[in-house]
Amino acid sequence: MDFLNSIILLTNFIIVPGITYGSQLALGAIGVTLIYGVLRFANFAYGDLMAFGTMIVILVTWFLQSKGITFGLLPTALLALPVGILLTIAVSLFFDKTVFEYYRNKKSDPVTFIVVSLGIMFVLNAVVRIIIGPNDINFMDGHKFIMKAREFKQMTGLNEGLALKSTQVITLITTIITCSILFYFLNKTKTGKSMRAYSNNEDLALLSGIDPKKIVLLTWIIVSILATVAGTLYGLDKSFKPFTYFNNLLPIFAATIVGGIGNPLGAFYGGFLIAFSEIGLTYAYKKFFKYLMPEGLEPSTLIQFISTDYKFAISFAILIVVLIFRPNGIFKGKVI
Repeated sequence: MDFLNSIILLTNFIIVPGITYGSQLALGAIGVTLIYGVLRFANFAYGDLMAFGTMIVILVTWFLQSKGITFGLLPTALLALPVGILLTIAVSLFFDKTVFEYYRNKKSDPVTFIVVSLGIMFVLNAVVRIIIGPNDINFMDGHKFIMKAREFKQMTGLNEGLALKSTQVITLITTIITCSILFYFLNKTKTGKSMRAYSNNEDLALLSGIDPKKIVLLTWIIVSILATVAGTLYGLDKSFKPFTYFNNLLPIFAATIVGGIGNPLGAFYGGFLIAFSEIGLTYAYKKFFKYLMPEGLEPSTLIQFISTDYKFAISFAILIVVLIFRPNGIFKGKVI
């Protein structure tokens, strides 16, 4: 019985949150790696692009709720998501047409693109803060829990309960559907193969008749969809705060590099590796070992590898280790 309690404890505090957070990071990391793989620069404005898309979803959600329109047991934000995606695509294409295209035509080096993306990051961050404010916003409605810890205890007779939020299930299902469609598109469709060819060898792709403007357009559309979906899922699961999305840029980039920058599948796995590392290393295992160890030998300390205050330091440390010992990532980089 104690062994089952220890498993439920880990499931409730590490496995379920790790899968949820990993799904959100995976979607973000795939967006970053697509920009690098196709457009050949690291987009530091990606976190704030996620914040912008989520902000639009929140504003439309409030509008729908004011009209008495909800999604029943599901979050109303899911109804607002298509509007958020469309406006995020519009903003991405606007910045590409007015800023990135100019430097792309000049064949500017990647460092220039990074500096430019930093400028766009500050602009987007300011826009979001001016429109919706800098504070925490909880826009989750509908049915909050699929299973509560107390109900699980009553059902199983165990000491530990397992709570399952609807947002966690929605995140997992949405991530599976989104990534399945994306990987099918990249690997099985003619347009997706054209994107991969353009990424692998731009000159050869152009000689083959591939339209670079179409590839750039599709890349920004896909990236905007991923950014809005990832940002909305994160906001529903936790809360929306513009600065939080800026902070999430570090674990997203860490996931991208760990998985092999330019490799969408590697970015997907990298998201889960970073998520489980952050959660697993900051969790206090005292109660877990208390269930497993003989009476009298229970630990007296928290048995926590690192404080939750230094959560993002884990992403940074993993990033440094990978860059030193395996610069191409766990998977081969630059492969779409």
